[in-house]
Amino acid sequence: MSITVVWDTWLRPGTEAEGLQLTHQIWSDMKAFDGFLSHQVLVDQDAPQHILAIAKWRTREDADKVREKYKGSETIRKLTPLLARPRDRWITLEDNSQ
Repeated sequence: MSITVVWDTWLRPGTEAEGLQLTHQIWSDMKAFDGFLSHQVLVDQDAPQHILAIAKWRTREDADKVREKYKGSETIRKLTPLLARPRDRWITLEDNSQ
């Protein structure tokens, strides 16, 4: 069973294009890491500075390990000053109990 990680990103006004490009770079980079399965990037049509990245990972351990390894990357260093607030991260499992 895989897990889904949701990253909630709010960019400062005027940084939407660069922030989106960096977000795509992050997820392109994730393809090289063990345990990464897929991702989807969603841009809020009512607030284009709001981006959700939804990623599937084999396990939470895989996602956490890559997060620790990647947090000091050049891409994250470029993205951080563009943020209106720190990014939120949720770890989810699909509820198939019905």
